Amino acid sequence: MSGRLRAISLRILQAVPVVIGVVVISFVLTRALPGDPAVYFAGPAADEASIAQIRKELGLDRSWPEQFAIYVGALLSGDLGKSLSTGQPVLSDLATRLPASLELTLVSLLLACAIAIPLGVLAATRPGSWIDHLCRILVTAGVSLPTFFTGVVLIYVFYYLLGFAPSPLGRLDFIYIAPPATTGFYLIDAAIVGDWSTWAAALRQLVLPATTLALFTLAPIARMTRAAMLSALSADFIRTARAAGLRGRTVLFAYAFRNALLPVVTTLGMVFSFMLGANVLVEKVFAWPGVGSYAVEALVVSDYAAVQGFVLAMALLFVALNLLIDLIYSLIDPRIGFSAQ
Repeated sequence: MSGRLRAISLRILQAVPVVIGVVVISFVLTRALPGDPAVYFAGPAADEASIAQIRKELGLDRSWPEQFAIYVGALLSGDLGKSLSTGQPVLSDLATRLPASLELTLVSLLLACAIAIPLGVLAATRPGSWIDHLCRILVTAGVSLPTFFTGVVLIYVFYYLLGFAPSPLGRLDFIYIAPPATTGFYLIDAAIVGDWSTWAAALRQLVLPATTLALFTLAPIARMTRAAMLSALSADFIRTARAAGLRGRTVLFAYAFRNALLPVVTTLGMVFSFMLGANVLVEKVFAWPGVGSYAVEALVVSDYAAVQGFVLAMALLFVALNLLIDLIYSLIDPRIGFSAQ
């Protein structure tokens, strides 16, 4: 256990230069982008003197090194700054909006895995069958269709034409009240207090955006599952297990599927990262109050603190995700242990 803790600490230390690089790059890029927040917030009728006064109040009249030193000093004290567009601390905005994005992403990922992994396994065990062709069609469609197009089509069919889905306006319909915030995940918070009507309403709101993201992400998961299973099923140890008289289910799941899990888990980590990027379009289409839409709105008005806070939060999330994937590796295959790395 001590070796594992040392390895985890080493991984975290290795991530420190990455986080520092993200802080520097995000600071430089936000200042290099066109647009002046002082001009935006002064209004179209403001004169040069008013704009200069606002720029001074925001600290934008200082040199970049001075601004960076102030920003890093505040960052070390846990202050991500104040968003000019919302008037709230960036940390508070992220704490409110990040659970919305994570809930949408995780539900979409679970839905994609529930479809893609069994489909990939079936396609690998029945090459050339209609299931294999169906897998290829879904993979092609998932890669080809943009998320915003899929979202708009689903809204048009299931909300406008059929009336099955609720209005695509946020996490809850206006007749419901958000559950008391414990985790920020509406499904979990509503279940904690036993408010099942709100839980069902939150789930209904999740169906269309989660399906949109799931259709986008099941393609690489199904493709990797199929390829990994085909490779595992053709390996020598599978032929040996079959020759030993083991049952087909045992060979398929205990041997082939377990060995195929490592590349699938790697794909899931990359897909999760892609989903956080794809969230931006999905959140805009469904008016979902997540960090993706928050970052876009901040970028439009050159809200430096909000953009930098978003980038830093995503970097820390990716670091935590990579560490989690390493831990899952060691559980799936004990040969890939932290002590050996």
